[in-house]
Order: sequence, then structure tokens, then C-alpha cells
Amino acid sequence: MPEPKASQLLTSAAKTAATAVVRARTKHVAAGATAVGLALAAVVVATTGPWDASGQRKAEADRSVSQVAGGGADHGGAPGNGPGRSPAAPTAPAVLAAPGATVPAPTRSALADVLDPLLRDPALGTHRTASVVDAVTGKQLYGKSSGDPLTPASTTKLATAVAALSAAGPDHRIATRTVLDKDARKLVLVGGGDPTLTMRQKNPYGAASLRTLADKTAAALKAGGTTEITLAYDASLYSGPATHPIGFNENLAQVTALMVDEGRADDSTSGPATRAEDPAASAARTFDGLLRERGIRTKGGDPRAGKAPGKAEDVAKVESPPLFALVERMLTHSDNDIAEALARQAAVAAHEDHSFDGAGRAIRKQLDKLGLPLTGVRFADGSGLDRADKVSAELLTGLLAKAAEPGRPELRSVLTGLPVAGFTGTLSSRYDDAADASGTGLVRAKTGTLTGVNTLAGTVVDADGRLLVFAFMTQGAPGPQSAQAGLDRLASSVANCGCR
Repeated sequence: MPEPKASQLLTSAAKTAATAVVRARTKHVAAGATAVGLALAAVVVATTGPWDASGQRKAEADRSVSQVAGGGADHGGAPGNGPGRSPAAPTAPAVLAAPGATVPAPTRSALADVLDPLLRDPALGTHRTASVVDAVTGKQLYGKSSGDPLTPASTTKLATAVAALSAAGPDHRIATRTVLDKDARKLVLVGGGDPTLTMRQKNPYGAASLRTLADKTAAALKAGGTTEITLAYDASLYSGPATHPIGFNENLAQVTALMVDEGRADDSTSGPATRAEDPAASAARTFDGLLRERGIRTKGGDPRAGKAPGKAEDVAKVESPPLFALVERMLTHSDNDIAEALARQAAVAAHEDHSFDGAGRAIRKQLDKLGLPLTGVRFADGSGLDRADKVSAELLTGLLAKAAEPGRPELRSVLTGLPVAGFTGTLSSRYDDAADASGTGLVRAKTGTLTGVNTLAGTVVDADGRLLVFAFMTQGAPGPQSAQAGLDRLASSVANCGCR
């Protein structure tokens, strides 16, 4: 698909910004200025690119990451680091460095006047907590039971993202390899934990391709005079149960180090779907067929599971997009499979067990290193599907504020991956009611929804141009739609509040 021209992007962004202003119906001049800023930003983005299929900008993350010496914590294979590779993206200023630093922050009392009545809405359930933090200073401007740990649902993914990026590095790529035991003529497909490894011909996310791995492997085998092998597969990187504690379901595949297209049995790329019963075995059978198509005969029936022998020689490999890109995709689409994979990558980098328990310890360990509040916090998984997860509003705003710090460019994709209210990802169908429409295009936030649990945590530039981060958490709401509308109204009120 050809990349859009700069003029097309500018026109589209200007129309989008104008739509946001019309829908907002706000009297604040700053809201209009924000919309103009969106249109102007399109010019810069169009000249730097690239854009992915969901419209999320990758150049910002690329440039932010490039500010870290050596490109961050590279665990091997990241383009731009090493002889013969393209140079890293040019150093750029921290693009989200404390917007509005020259204007006053909202006052605590004025914010309370606006938010207190909204937080008392019965639609928000029996237990609700809140935190609003000034991203410029890191100080909390508003809090209601903000230290109380509640079930966070998918906002857990914010913690997973920060932990993975800080532990493994934003430019770390996950490799899927083939190795050969020459004596036994045994080829082993080795999974590294990339859930986005794909079989699809159309690959809008730049994911690693199993077809490409088959091409490289077949060519290497033939060059060495081998045209017949026994095929096995190694998914031993992960330990512990592969099945999530909530059981086998359509929201998440078995958590295994080897899978293709998240184990999906259809052409979907996000959301619930029927999954392969054994994603690793399914991936190996698919790879077997690809090798046969390329003139490599396999014998011994279906590939068997086993650990690659230490003496095996590398044959070929493909690598996932860098972690910052996986984080963006995970947050925009609330992708559970990527979330659990990133949690395991954090465990690998932190030298913890590569299991659900080990991943939880790794996430906590990384957040503790960042000095974030962890009292009463528990990470039972990386996706937020487990109700045993416990997170506070104070921690959620701490994570977002940390990602907004100019000195933390490695965390920038935590912000760039947040859905935009009324436009992208899990917020694309929200903010369409008159009461909360003023946040359209201005609020960026991660959603979290389980039965009786509703959360919203993200960023917003207020009416005076000050960058704020917020988290609103509820439990026991009588209905999901009314609870979500109440949360959206809270965020919109922050966006349209000068509050001084």
C-alpha cells in the first residue's frame, strides 16, 4: 500500500482536528489551539514518517529512543546498531517534554470543584478512586483514595509496557530461529516469544514473517547440500502453565514462546477469536509445509517438541518489530497476547522465571527501580485479564508521568500508543455523547473493562495548555456503558478545565 503524501496527511489531519473542535463545543480558546496544533503536526509527521495501518506515528518513538546512547538496551539485532547497518534516527528534542511548562498548573481546589461532583455519580459504582498529576512537576493535583489498590483490568498493560521497555529496552527485537544438528540432520524451529510472527502475505505492521524464515532456511540448507531433514520445534523458553488462570478462551492464546498470528484460527488481527489448541505445534506444522513447498523434504511425520541441542548451528532467523512498536500496538488495541509476551520478555531480561509468576515479579522489580508506589500492588499477569491483579490510581498516574519525563525517552511509546478519544483503538467508539464529546481528539487513554470493573488512565492537555496525566478507577458499577460514560466525562472535564 503506497505511503500517503504529506499534503494528504495534512488535509486529513486538518479535517480530523476540525471535527474534534466541532464536536467538542467548548468555549476554551486553548482547545481550538490544540486542534490547530494537530494539523500543523501533520506537516512534521508527513516528512518524517512512517505511519502504520492504525495511524500511530512511529517516527516520534524512533527519534525519542535515539536519544539514549547506543539506542537503549539492545538485546541483539536492532537495526542501526552495528557495522553495516543503517544509522539510528537523528537525535531530536523530547517531543513530549512537559507541554505548558510556562503556564500555571490547575489548583487543587479548582480541580476538586470540577471533579468531586462527577466522581459521586452512582453510575461509577460502589468504589471509585482518582488521581490527576501535573506532568511538568510530577506532583499530584487531585486524589481520591488514590493509593487504594483495585482490579485494574487492561490498564495493567501500562505497567507491563513500562517494565518491558525499561528491562529489555525499546529497540529489543524478538527472534525466531532455525538451527541444525548436522549429525542427526535435524532442523529445529526455535521460538523466542514473538506472538506477532505471521503467515499473512499482507503484513501492515512489519511483523516477522514465517514465510521469510522458510525462504532463508531452505536457501541455507540447499547451499550446504541438505535437502532432507527431520523437523522439530523448541518452545521451551517459557516455563510454568501455558494456560492463563482464567482458562482457555478467545481473548488470549496459550502463552507459548512459539506461535503464528497469535494462534488465531481466522484472519482477525485483534479482539476475541478462536485460537489453536496448541499454537507451538500448529506453527511447526505450518513451517513444515512451507519447507516442503521450497524443496526441503521432511521425514518422521509431524514435528515433535524438543529442546534444540547445544551443538546445533544457526541456520536462519527473523525478528519482530522493536519493543516500542509492539508496545504501541498492544496499548492501542489492548492486545492481550502481546501483553503476556512483553511480560515474559521483562522476565527474561530481569532473570526471573519465564512464567506468569516470574513475569509478575519482573514487572514489580522494574517498577520498584523506577521508584513507583507499589503498596498493595499485585501483578498476576501482564494483560489484566486476571482479577487478582491489583493496582492503584496513584501507580497508574505514576507510570504515565514517568513516561512523560524528558529524561525517559525509552518509555515514550507508552504515551504514543494510547488510543485517541473518538478516533483510534479502544476509544474509537467512545466520546460521542454530548456530555463527554468535548474530550474528543484531546484525551488519550488506556481503557480497562471487566464485569463490574471500569478504568481509564491517560494524558490530556488542559484548557491552558498544561500536560496532565490522570487515572480513574471504579468497581461495582451497575452497567458498563454508564460507567464508561462517567469516566469519559471525568477525562473531558480535565481537558476543558483551566481550574485556577
